[in-house]
Amino acid sequence: MASLLCLCFCLLLAAAAATSPGRLVPYDLLYADGVRAYFARDWGRAAELLQRALHSYAGLRAARRACRAACGREAAFLGEPPGAGPWEAALFGRVLQRADCLQHCLGQRLGAAPSAHRASRAIRRDFEQREPYNYLQVAFFQLKKLDQAVSAAHTFFVANPQHLQMREDIEKYRRMSGVKSDNFRDLEATPHWEAYEAGVQHYNADEYVQAVARLEESLTEALSALEECRALCEGPQEDQDEEEEDMQPGLYEAIAAHYIQVLKCRQQCVLEIATKPGRISATEDFIPSHLDLLQFAYDQAGNQALAAECAASYLLFYPMDDPMLEKMKEYRKELGEDTAITARENIQRYVQRSLMEKKLIYYAVEHLGGTFNDPDLWTPDELIPESLKEKHREDQEKQKQETLDVKEREKRGPLPFEGIAVTMDSRQMNGTQRVVFDRVLTESECKDLLRLTKAAGEAGDGYRARRSPHTPHERFEGLTVLKAMQLAQNGDVDWRDAKLLLQASEKSRKIIESYFTPGKKLHFSFTHLVCRTAVDEEQEGRMDLSHPVHADNCLLDPEGQECWREPPAYVYRDYSGILYLNDDFQGGGLFFTEMDTVTVTAEVRPKCGRLVAFSSGKENPHGVWAVSRGRRCAIALWYTHSLEHAEQERVKAEELMEQRALEQDRPDGEERQRTGHSGRSSSGPPVPSRGARPTSQSHRPGSDRTQHPKMRRARDEF
Repeated sequence: MASLLCLCFCLLLAAAAATSPGRLVPYDLLYADGVRAYFARDWGRAAELLQRALHSYAGLRAARRACRAACGREAAFLGEPPGAGPWEAALFGRVLQRADCLQHCLGQRLGAAPSAHRASRAIRRDFEQREPYNYLQVAFFQLKKLDQAVSAAHTFFVANPQHLQMREDIEKYRRMSGVKSDNFRDLEATPHWEAYEAGVQHYNADEYVQAVARLEESLTEALSALEECRALCEGPQEDQDEEEEDMQPGLYEAIAAHYIQVLKCRQQCVLEIATKPGRISATEDFIPSHLDLLQFAYDQAGNQALAAECAASYLLFYPMDDPMLEKMKEYRKELGEDTAITARENIQRYVQRSLMEKKLIYYAVEHLGGTFNDPDLWTPDELIPESLKEKHREDQEKQKQETLDVKEREKRGPLPFEGIAVTMDSRQMNGTQRVVFDRVLTESECKDLLRLTKAAGEAGDGYRARRSPHTPHERFEGLTVLKAMQLAQNGDVDWRDAKLLLQASEKSRKIIESYFTPGKKLHFSFTHLVCRTAVDEEQEGRMDLSHPVHADNCLLDPEGQECWREPPAYVYRDYSGILYLNDDFQGGGLFFTEMDTVTVTAEVRPKCGRLVAFSSGKENPHGVWAVSRGRRCAIALWYTHSLEHAEQERVKAEELMEQRALEQDRPDGEERQRTGHSGRSSSGPPVPSRGARPTSQSHRPGSDRTQHPKMRRARDEF
């Protein structure tokens, strides 16, 4: 009987294959060809190939989902007749049948061996981040297909709202004639999010009948998306090391490791469906929150029976929730004590399955090792082994803090400059109000600023190397922005280098302001280009620091575990920053401590273009390790919200710079400007070369590494 069913199933698959459009070309190959066509400016072919790549990617996911669902029914593990033989043969017989079914099904649907469709992690990440649409919008624009260009741009921007170039492109599209509002469509829109947001809007507007309709739709679509995500978890084992044969796990260890990987992936699916495209954090308790909203909306709409059903379903997640238990008492009284109130069957199955998987995962973590970040806040405490409960509580607290940190970051909006990366945030640095940015300066800009320190040192007058006020083992050099402008005015340093010091510090101010205090102006308190140089003959046996541990706006008292915000401390300073210019020295790293000044909580290694920023108060005691060899240079920056404490030297420096600019804008200079500079309209087309670069620069699709000429960048990019 089983063989007959299998034969029928294979015939059905063959019939489906006969009517299918043919072989599905691997999406990574199409993507690579599309990108090559893009850089060759063959816009028509680029658009065609990139669209085919997206279609192939969607087709591959659909085939995997369909085959896993079909083969799950065809080669089910449950219902084995008793006395069918030894358990290994019974179990693995089904495993082999399932594997055979999947291979055959996918081969029929894809037209090739499934292994041909395995793409690299970088390519998969590009498609998850909708990178092909980044290219597509430029290709369509060049082909004068404006409606498709707008849709592609909008689709990419929804998932990448921090992408500044695309933000500019979207604004340009909005100003163009012929662009309609309905062109701004998300081509990858997830149905459950559209329904959920509409339902919440109706709910907040007290339109409860409309709210329940859209929230029910959202819940149905979300559970469907969850099943699709779970089906895609059954892929190859990730992160397998190239181990020696005698170091590889045995049969059962290998099976257990892969199975637990799949279970963990399935558990994380709830976070995937609960994360809106373009957001970092998931909506907390996404499935239970639907039931909570529905319970109230049904109640307000006068349907107490369905409200009670939603309340009973919600209690499966939180059985001791007092407000919901009170509502259940009310519903029983209204509906009659004899009325049976039961939770929804699909929610019951969802909770039972999730608990079963969690139980297996926790068993594996306890007995086989590994970790598990439980995505749910509702996991019963009794399910977790005693030995893991403390770790679980720490993880839950950490997860809550991460959610708060992410929400805080999302409020900040995008950084004001393209290409800057947040390398470490407060959580990674074990503190609060701390962050590290990279790529704030280029290598050439660092070299120019280092040249400024050298030229200023040779000119003397305000930049003489002297013993550091903090240690006799180093020499200390410092240059203010005003002194740099005065040296430039005297011809001792290049005007462009002095101007770059002003621009680099202003760029840092904008970055720090946008990250920590968006909408609230930060003023410069003091700007100092500082170099610390090790005195070679005095390093032996050295035990001190380059800069002792301190806070920037209060007097640190380690013994009393306090920091006194009173003079002589610079009490008006609110935020601090250090923009590093080099790393060719030993030591000199920044470190943060607890209030005791001894317990180190985080360290930052200097390098060109790295900006570390933090609040100036007692929450961020910090110091600098000894510079034991070479010369460490950085721009030290302090900021204040108080206008009355703004840096006056900077105002004078900017006046000198404006005066220099006016001297250059004499009539002969104006003539040169008219003949040598062509303005660009702000409503012009998007710039392809910048707007369509992949976000993952470390990898280019395909194995053909064609070299493309790099764009020249203006020296003053700010």
